[in-house]
Formats: sequence, structure tokens, C-alpha cells
Amino acid sequence: MAKPIIRLIDVTNRDGVQTSRLGLSKLQKTMINVYLNDLGVCQSEFGFPVTRHETNYINANIDLSRKGLLKPIILSGWIRAITKDVESAFENVPDIKYMNLSISTSDQMIQGKFQGKKTRKDIIESMVEAVKLAYDKGAKGIGVNSEDASRTDIDYLIEFSEAAREAGAKRIRYCDTLGYDNPFSIYDSIYELAKAVKIPIEMHCHNDLGMAVGCSLAGAKAAIDAGVDAYINTTVNGLGERAGNADLISTILAVQKSRVFGGKYKLDERINLKNGWKIARYGSYAFGVPIPINQPAVGANAFAHESGIHADGALKDWRNYELYNFEELGRGEPEIIETGRMITAGEYSGIKGFRNVTGKLEIEFKSDKDAQEILDLVRYANVLNQKPITDDELMFIAHYPEEARLLMTVTP
Repeated sequence: MAKPIIRLIDVTNRDGVQTSRLGLSKLQKTMINVYLNDLGVCQSEFGFPVTRHETNYINANIDLSRKGLLKPIILSGWIRAITKDVESAFENVPDIKYMNLSISTSDQMIQGKFQGKKTRKDIIESMVEAVKLAYDKGAKGIGVNSEDASRTDIDYLIEFSEAAREAGAKRIRYCDTLGYDNPFSIYDSIYELAKAVKIPIEMHCHNDLGMAVGCSLAGAKAAIDAGVDAYINTTVNGLGERAGNADLISTILAVQKSRVFGGKYKLDERINLKNGWKIARYGSYAFGVPIPINQPAVGANAFAHESGIHADGALKDWRNYELYNFEELGRGEPEIIETGRMITAGEYSGIKGFRNVTGKLEIEFKSDKDAQEILDLVRYANVLNQKPITDDELMFIAHYPEEARLLMTVTP
């Protein structure tokens, strides 16, 4: 029997984009999925299939999965654990196969959110009906979310989770919705839950007390100690509601590099940190949120030394004052900045300037007509992003114009 391992499910395109005052275009969300796939992340919670303005984007990304661009990453949607949402999800996205169904389970939420209109029994019945209907509609894998699990009575949480397992759920998502847990409390809860339910447990931790990564690791340790696989939810640069979620790169490094942990508790072998710097920088650019100077691994000071003792030690052997090498993150290449003439592709670009830009990227077109069609899409991309598109975005549009057109089409 294979030993339990830790896998990552990134929720940037679901929880990250719910961050107040922030957001991504559908093109940017698609690029996040591309970079997550390159990084080796197991799954991306890529959107809301019941939300109308997400429909074209979600269907386009499923097409990209069929074409091999978004493989082997699994694309999963998020809906409420009610039959109405299941019906709407499959009406909007007939080919969706993976989803997480979410419902609140704490007494605080049942009373304060549902205003006494639902009982504990009602919560379980709604969830079970939704899970069964999703499989009847053609789903292959359903995870069940216990929202506010950290404030849910453990006996009821086990009862809820056992009902989810019996209905066919592949995982239980333990949501520390308010960042209420600490590494000690979440270990105890997850261990007891995993021992009782005996299916993989997924950690969804918020950073309200600054412990999202620590709690995620402790929860993953508990699941594995109890004999089941662990899944950790992350977001690029830790962005998310309020104080954010567990940071993607920090979580990977914590599993791989922290004392004792990295030797015993194994991370999905597909993870390739060489792409870490790239996704962090893109996430910062797309969201318009600078990476903090002291951000682990990807901050400007993550490998900077000034103190004489530190600088001397690092120059003699980087291991003296660095826990991991910057090259492991894909850092170290010089950044080239144009200081002379520059031609860019924007919403008002003409074909000659566009040909100059694509020529440098070695993008070839069969005809001027083909080039003009891609230019038109690039113009729309600039309008939607409201900032210059990146080279990777331009190459994506050139190679996948049909999907680019679909995900950039939003009809009110």
C-alpha cells in the first residue's frame, strides 16, 4: 500500500479573486492555471460554474485541458452544497467533472448565517442530496467542504463527514474559515477526523492570525499520521479574503525544507519549484499587488545580505545563511530592461508594430489575415486587463485563439 502523501489544490482563481478590491481578468485566470500546471500543482479550483460571467472562461479552460495545455492538472469548480447549484453548474458547464461542494457546519453559522432556518440535520441532508445529484449528472470527483470546520463541534463534524463519504465524496475539506486554529488545535482535530472518516482530508486555512502555512502543515501531518492522504489549499502570494490564505511557495518550501518534516512527509513529486519565481511575479503583476520585500523565497530581500558577518558567511558557503538556494526557485537570471526604442502591443496597436513584437517572440503567421486576427484579440486582451499584456499572454493568444476569444467573451 502506497504511503500517504501531500498534494496541493490551489484556490487563487476562486478564493484569491474574492479578495476585496482585487481581481483578475479571465485571461489572467487562465494564465494562472497554466503556471500552476507548470509548477506541478495537482488541482486548480478554477472558478464558479454557476456564475454566468465565468461560464465561457470555464468552458474554454476545459477545452484547453482536452488539447493538452492544461494537463495533468485537474480543474475543479466551487458551488454551494445545494441541488439548485448542481443543476445550474451542469447546465452552464455540461462537461465539468470535478467540483467542491460547500456548506457551513458550525453552530455559529447555522444560527448566525442561516438564521435558524436550517438544523444540523438539514445541513447534512442538503449536502448528501447535492453530492448524489452531481454524480448522477456525470461528475467524476466531488469534494465536500465543511465551512467553519474549526468552530464546528467535532462529533458533528465527523457525522457530517461520514455522511459525505457514504454519498461518494472523495475528500473532506476542513475549512479554518476565520483563521481561528493554531498548529496544535488543528492537528488534534484533523487527526481525530481522519481516523474516524478514513478518506483524504483537505486543509483550507486562512491567515487572520498569521498561521495559515503553519496550520496547513500541522493539519497535513495529522492526516498522514492518521493514515490518509493530505491536500493543502494555497493561493499565489497568499492573496485571499481578509488577511489571505496559505501562500503557495511558502507552503511548498515548508513541506520540503522545514526541520524533520521534509524527510518524513512527502510532497507530490510533480512539484517543480523552478517555476516558483515566475508564478509569484506574474501573480503580483496580474493582481497589481507588490510582493513584500521580506516575502519568503520570492521577496526582494529573500537572498539579500548586508551585515558583514552574514555576507562573509554567505560568500564562503551559501548554506551558512540561506536555508535553500535561490536557483531552486528559478531565480538568478538577469532581467533585461529596454532603455531605448520599444514597440509594444496594446489596444491601439497597428499591424506593423505588432509584427515587430511577435517577430521578437518568434511567433509566425501564415498570412497577414491571420496576424490581424491575433492582433484583434490582443487588443481586446489589453482592454480587459487594463495593463500591457505579457509575452506569455501574447503567445497563449497566438497559439490558442479560439479559446482566447471564448474566455474574453462576456455577455451581460
